[in-house]
Amino acid sequence: MATRQTALEEAKSDIPGRNRADARQEQLIEIACRLFARKGYDGTSLRDIAEEAKITKAALYYHFPNKEALYERIVLESMQALVDSVRNAMEEGASPKDRVRLFMQASADFLDRSRNSWIAGSNAFWSGSEGDPRAGAVYLRDEYEHLLRDCLADAIAQGQFRPVDPAMAGRMLLSMLNHICRWHSPRGRLTTREVIEQYLDMAFDGLCAVPGR
Repeated sequence: MATRQTALEEAKSDIPGRNRADARQEQLIEIACRLFARKGYDGTSLRDIAEEAKITKAALYYHFPNKEALYERIVLESMQALVDSVRNAMEEGASPKDRVRLFMQASADFLDRSRNSWIAGSNAFWSGSEGDPRAGAVYLRDEYEHLLRDCLADAIAQGQFRPVDPAMAGRMLLSMLNHICRWHSPRGRLTTREVIEQYLDMAFDGLCAVPGR
């Protein structure tokens, strides 16, 4: 009881008022996101996050009851922001082919803005750990992927793309996005969008200098 009371008093004195509490939570999320991206879910402990934030582990519990809750919030908020950003961008497309490009461009821009949350979210789906709190974000991931797949299907139906499997084409394009953060440096010669633009030109037009050869 004394330990719990001490933790509450520490948290409350450190963050007087709702705005300060929200600001502290955002700070903890940012720190956790960076650590999850760099060390993975299993490699990051609550102690790591608390030490980075310069608070006690008990004070961290005041904001988040466990690591799973913190990670789930990061993944869910990141996925929702990505879906919203991409959907809004795609509304500007005049054709399905345009919307495919806008999907990829908006995703690249999101990756540039939120690289750590992208990596943390991506790790949630790549990891095979039963403990990863990814189930709640699966429907958002599926919604995101279907935005692309439906546009590919429409582009094929309208003759803008040749008749290929939309699901397979979607996986190819998404793999371009998912692997950029594994090699691309934000301080490099090309921005993430410029990389995606080159990828799309090669995907749309092929690598052959003369069509059919």
